[in-house]
Amino acid sequence: MMDLSTQYLGFRLPHPLIAGASPLSANLDSVRRLEDAGAAAIVLNSLFEEELESEQLAAHYSLETPAESFAEAQTYLPSPTDLSFGPEEYLDHLHAVKTAVDVPVFGSLNGTTAGGWLDYACLIAQAGADAIELNVYRVVTDARESAAEIEDATVAMVHKVAAELNVPVAIKLSPFYSALPHFAARLDRAGAKSLVLFNRFYQPDIDVEQLEVTPTLHLSDSSELLLRVHWLAILSGQISASLAVSGGVHCGVDAIKSVMAGAHAVQMVSALLRNGPEHVRTVREEMVRWMEEHEYESLAQMHGSMNFLRCPNPSGLERTNYIHILRSWDTLGRTA
Repeated sequence: MMDLSTQYLGFRLPHPLIAGASPLSANLDSVRRLEDAGAAAIVLNSLFEEELESEQLAAHYSLETPAESFAEAQTYLPSPTDLSFGPEEYLDHLHAVKTAVDVPVFGSLNGTTAGGWLDYACLIAQAGADAIELNVYRVVTDARESAAEIEDATVAMVHKVAAELNVPVAIKLSPFYSALPHFAARLDRAGAKSLVLFNRFYQPDIDVEQLEVTPTLHLSDSSELLLRVHWLAILSGQISASLAVSGGVHCGVDAIKSVMAGAHAVQMVSALLRNGPEHVRTVREEMVRWMEEHEYESLAQMHGSMNFLRCPNPSGLERTNYIHILRSWDTLGRTA
C-alpha cells in the first residue's frame, strides 16, 4: 500500500495535503466536508490583531466618548461589524471546530505588535489549537525602516511567542527578503517549528475614472508554484524546521513537485475554493497514481530529492540557469 505519510509540526499526518487558511474554515459544514474529503489538517482563517483592537476601541467609545465627538476620529480602525470574527467568536469557533473534527486544527494569527502576537497566540492555544500559524503580513511603507530592523523585530517576536506557548508555532512568510535562507535560519533558531512559503500579497488596482483605489483578489494557479518550489529547494536541508508550501498547488503533480523540492506539508486554498473541499481527495488520488506509475513506494523516497543540497554549487547553478533561460529565446520569441 502506498505510504504518503509525513511529519509536520510534530504531527504524523497520513499525507501532506492540508486545507490552508480560507473562508472554508469559517463554516462548520465546510470544515466537516474538508475532513470527509481527507484533509490531513485544517488551518483556520486568521484572527487579525486589528479585530481585537477594533472591538476594544468600540467598547471604549461606547463608555468614554462624548456624543459631540468628531466621527472622523473613529475611522482609523475598521468597524467590528466589518470583520468576519471578533476575538471571542474566533475562540468559540475554534472550540467548535475541534469538537466537530478529529484531524489536527491549527489556529492562525495575523498580528502587528509584539504584545499582540503573544497575547492572542496564548488565547488561541488555550482554546485548543493543536498548533498556531503566525502570518507575517506587513507591507513596509516607511523609508526610514531598514530590512535589519524588520527582521530583528520578527525574530524577537517568534522567540517570545515560541517560548511562551506549549504548542508548535509555524511562520508564514513572504518571499521579499534580501537573504531569505539567513532569515529562515534565524527563525528556526528562535523556535519556529515550520516555515510556510509563501504569503500572497494582494495588490490593489486603480480606477482611473473614479480616482479610487480598488481591492482585487485573484485565485492562484499552478504558475505561482514555481517561486515556492524554487525556495523550498533552497531551504530544504538547511534548517531543522519543517517546510510547507502555500500557493499554486492545484493538482497531484503540483504536490509531487513540492515534496520533491522539500515540502513536508502542502497547503491548498485556491484550488479548494474553486473546486470545493472534495478536491483534496482528487489531488491525493492523483498523487497515488503518479507514484505508482513511477514505482515509488512512499513519499519519504522522494522528499527533498530535488533540493539544492544535491547540487555541489547552488549559486553557480542559479547563475547558469538564469543565463540559459535568457538565451533560450530567439528574436521571434521562440524557445531555442
